[in-house]
Amino acid sequence: MATVGRAKLRIPSGADAPVGPGALYELGEDVDPHLIQHVADQAERDATFADAPLHTFVSAEDGSLWVKTSATANTWATIYEPLPAWRPLELLGGYQEDTYTPQVRRIGKQVWLRGRIARTDGTVIPNGGIGIAKVPADCIPQEEIGAYAGTSSLAGDVVIGTGKVEILDVGTASSLGNPGTVLWWSQDGATAAGTPWVNVSGSYWID
Repeated sequence: MATVGRAKLRIPSGADAPVGPGALYELGEDVDPHLIQHVADQAERDATFADAPLHTFVSAEDGSLWVKTSATANTWATIYEPLPAWRPLELLGGYQEDTYTPQVRRIGKQVWLRGRIARTDGTVIPNGGIGIAKVPADCIPQEEIGAYAGTSSLAGDVVIGTGKVEILDVGTASSLGNPGTVLWWSQDGATAAGTPWVNVSGSYWID
């Protein structure tokens, strides 16, 4: 059986007997791995194409497109996925949103937070190591603590108006909170009693 093209598609040559059905079957087998396969979602991809060959492309109904990166494992690289929706960020007791809704979004291994948080009783948020929120379970850092610079109100005796936002990792054993707790640390230190609100906008990696 002769082959053509970079995909080495099998086709009957002049010396082959007229075996039409068998030849078409073999041609179909050769072409199939090069097609973009269709599924409803990632769950169907994993269930249906776990044993698919390396380089298999699969597309979902929402436009997601993946390519298989292993000949033996159910491992895929994402070429495109639509952005997931923002989700509500769980606030701890005594805290509420202030002007901007606290939300969380995870894309791959990176998590973004946004929004303002204030005390429900109108008092200031203390300066050091205060738990104010908690991220969803799938957004908890797995390897090391998440940390980035956050901003705060300049009202009252606040001078710097910035601090550190930390998200406790899965291995944390701390009196400040459980894994996934969002902590606020002010850089104003003892120069201010606290800040009226904290903006948690920023991002961190979970792996």
